[in-house]
Amino acid sequence: MSVTELPVKSPRAPRDGRALQKGQQTKAAIVDAALGLATQIGLEGLSIGALAEVTQMSKSGVFAHFGSREELQISVIREYHTRFEEEVFYPAMREPRGLPRLRAMFGNWMKRTSIEIDSGCIYISGAVEFDDRTGPVRDALAGSVKTWLAAMQRAVVAAQEEGHLRSDVDPGQMLFEIHGLILALHYEARFLKYPGSIARANAGFDNILRQYGAKDAPPARAAAPAKAPRSTKTPKE
Repeated sequence: MSVTELPVKSPRAPRDGRALQKGQQTKAAIVDAALGLATQIGLEGLSIGALAEVTQMSKSGVFAHFGSREELQISVIREYHTRFEEEVFYPAMREPRGLPRLRAMFGNWMKRTSIEIDSGCIYISGAVEFDDRTGPVRDALAGSVKTWLAAMQRAVVAAQEEGHLRSDVDPGQMLFEIHGLILALHYEARFLKYPGSIARANAGFDNILRQYGAKDAPPARAAAPAKAPRSTKTPKE
């Protein structure tokens, strides 16, 4: 029998590839369920057991995809950050550089925040849970927040360079005040259930732009205001 007549075995790569793809899909489904849990009970509330119950998988099956509770928490943080970028950052990048882009970033941030008043924000709840701790989970969480705030600050600097903001504006101070609006909104709307909180946050952003705007700055289209969630029992804004 010649070499060409030898029986050819089926390659294992496709089967292995299908198994890998299925494994990735299963892990993505677990992370999605974990993210849903974390927004309600926090990152610290996540456990392999609770997630196994929600996903109707065995504890060993869930554990096999992560190896530890810590890695599960980090995976949730990364997934949250990815979705945050897709909803807030990337759509804003389609806007013209300068004030229009900065407005879009804040507008998108407000839209997401208005939803998270009901569901919860990993960045904010995680900061409460891990503010006095050290370790990979805190590092992943803080790194994600810093990445987003750095992007916002770059947008402020770009608005300065385009002549939309005064040249003497401190970008770090302006970012601090914008970030403060989001934090205050979560506290007042989610915790205190104050009506009109979303409208006040939007008004606060407009006040910041008026305070720091250049006198000869071209008019910029305002971002569409976020709608108030029903659970806060606020009037439509």
